[in-house]
Amino acid sequence: MCGIVGYIGENRALPVLIEGLKRLEYRGYDSAGIAYLKDGKLEIKKCKGRLACLDPMVANETIDSHVGIGHTRWATHGEPNEINAHPHMSFQSKIAIIHNGIIENYMRLKDWLIEEEGVEFKSETDTEVIAHLIEYFYEGDLLDAVYKTIDKMEGAYALGVIAKDEPDKIIAVRKDSPLIVGLGKDGNYLASDIPALLQYTRNMYLIENDEVVVLTKDSITIYDELKRIVERDVFEVTWDIESAEKEGFEHFTIKEIFEQPKGIYETLNRRLEKTNTINLDGIKITKENLEKINKVYIVACGTAYHAGLIGKFAIEKFAKIPVTVDVASEFRYRDPFVDENTLFIAVSQSGETIDTLSALREAKRKGARILSIVNVVGSSVARDSDDVFYTWAGPEIGVASTKAYTTQLIAMYLIALQMAKTVGKIEEVYYQEIIEELKKLPEKVQQILDNEEQIKQLADTQFNNEHVFFIGRSVDYDTALEASLKLKEISYINSFAIQAGELKHGTIALVEKDTLVMTIATQSKLFGKVLSNIKEVKARGAHVVAIAQKSNQEILKVADEVIFIPDTMDEVAPILSIVPMQLFAYYVSLARGNDVDKPRNLAKSVTVE
Repeated sequence: MCGIVGYIGENRALPVLIEGLKRLEYRGYDSAGIAYLKDGKLEIKKCKGRLACLDPMVANETIDSHVGIGHTRWATHGEPNEINAHPHMSFQSKIAIIHNGIIENYMRLKDWLIEEEGVEFKSETDTEVIAHLIEYFYEGDLLDAVYKTIDKMEGAYALGVIAKDEPDKIIAVRKDSPLIVGLGKDGNYLASDIPALLQYTRNMYLIENDEVVVLTKDSITIYDELKRIVERDVFEVTWDIESAEKEGFEHFTIKEIFEQPKGIYETLNRRLEKTNTINLDGIKITKENLEKINKVYIVACGTAYHAGLIGKFAIEKFAKIPVTVDVASEFRYRDPFVDENTLFIAVSQSGETIDTLSALREAKRKGARILSIVNVVGSSVARDSDDVFYTWAGPEIGVASTKAYTTQLIAMYLIALQMAKTVGKIEEVYYQEIIEELKKLPEKVQQILDNEEQIKQLADTQFNNEHVFFIGRSVDYDTALEASLKLKEISYINSFAIQAGELKHGTIALVEKDTLVMTIATQSKLFGKVLSNIKEVKARGAHVVAIAQKSNQEILKVADEVIFIPDTMDEVAPILSIVPMQLFAYYVSLARGNDVDKPRNLAKSVTVE
């Protein structure tokens, strides 16, 4: 998520840092900063907002520094502001650090530093802990202090470290977060991603997990976790900058579709204890709170609204609490029945969607408890909420939401299960079965992605079809709504979704020869009825493509084509069944020659009513 850049060499460091960070802007960020050594002291410049905010801070200075680190931050711990922005300085200003990732035990380390060492913290971040720890362990050997520090840390991180007393080096560390080192003619470079360095060098070291790197202006030394020197072949980059930013993918949209296994894993596993107990760290709803609640509203727009429909299913299925799902743009104008006994769940990727924010504030004014599911820390929706569930999708650049949607679904399932457990509405065996199945989803999503060629071939035969139906029953209909929206958004095809059982009440009049009907059929108890619906449209000449679980081979007898998803529990099938439909929408859009990442008339964050 965050961007990291470092430089040490013969040239001025600041232009290298700023230009490198600009090459990483595609990653998404909300603050930026640089640290450098000047006249024997560490200097830091940072600000909230885009990189342009740094320009006036350095424009009128002659900064002849030859070593520095830079960072663009996508907020996780603490809201986006200047104080929480990276780099962070240690308590005696001897160490400056940049960090991408999460330190899971930072609160324990922070409490120890405050209570035992009297350290005063300035920010809300987990990163600041690292800077103080390195200084605490520093006894004249920066590398040794870094090793002692990472031995105390739990989590995922990529680090860049500079020290006042050792101005001739940068130290970098990688654990589960990307990091690369570049070899230049006039110095050496550090970055979280290749695009930051391509204008300076195409010769890189790809740093592996648990490795520590020491960069000087003339050398790069890589160490393993036991501080043994590692020999590494140089990797020569042959990509152009544009493709490198997309990590070899043609568009951000397809890149983000393929990032879903990771997003699902992160969103799920950051909330699961080893005993399969759910720990919703940003939600403090007690049993007493839930027992007072007599109404639950889930309110959202677009894709997030469709996630809300699946959330309704999950909460009602597991927690036995009735739920109403409403479109945010309509909610305020209904004079809804909201009071202090209402739980209002707002869902928004950006956390800035004006319709959702306005609905939230209306519900809050009437006394409702506000729980939000958002992907952006410190956003307006998050700040106005009593409880917040942050998804871990990472920045989503493609306008058509993909990985944000599937991580919102994970959030919904975890909230529903936690509610059910809290009020005693779910048996432990069933609870554990659902958790275990959720844990298998990243691998199963990957299996679907590995089958993309079948979906691409389908798109190549259907991209000129100007009318497409999506049908399903129960949660399959909810998925059909999202599948139809994805196709509309990026292909501009006139598609729509309908409950399969409602076809005969009018809509089937539109079905004619070669009409494409995408049928989602993942629910076992409704499987026979969906087969009948397929036969109904087939009798009118429709071309039927079905999405079904692999064990339901009977569907091959009635559908023209079948896309199988891995077998799973019916309850969590919506997280899998949407993935082939995302791929279908992408490849149809591609075949039609559209701008997939930036479809016409649409914006990523809708901040107007």
